[in-house]
Amino acid sequence: QVQLVESGGGLVQPGGSLRLSCAASGFTFSSYWMYWVRQAPGKQRELVATITGGGSTNYADSVKGRFTISRDSAKNTVYLQMNSLKPEDTAVYYCNAVYAYKNYWGQGTQVTVSS
Repeated sequence: QVQLVESGGGLVQPGGSLRLSCAASGFTFSSYWMYWVRQAPGKQRELVATITGGGSTNYADSVKGRFTISRDSAKNTVYLQMNSLKPEDTAVYYCNAVYAYKNYWGQGTQVTVSS
């Protein structure tokens, strides 16, 4: 059974940091490209960060220099370290795993940036 379980969301003040985790099971984690995608209220989903099976990364311009995606194959987990958070980062953050035609999603974790 495939599972992606996100954790680490919460309420943080502007300028603060959070680290999101996504624990994967039920598939060959190392083969999959992993993504963090977010959706703010009333907006379309936005691709935030990508990490390939080989560890190459890419970021949306809106988070470049503030967010870092990483993966630990020993733990089958992908992370999103978020620093210098802004109110506009408020959204539900989803973990996404893709390999060929296979595409899996987590349930999402809420991140709220507010004073």
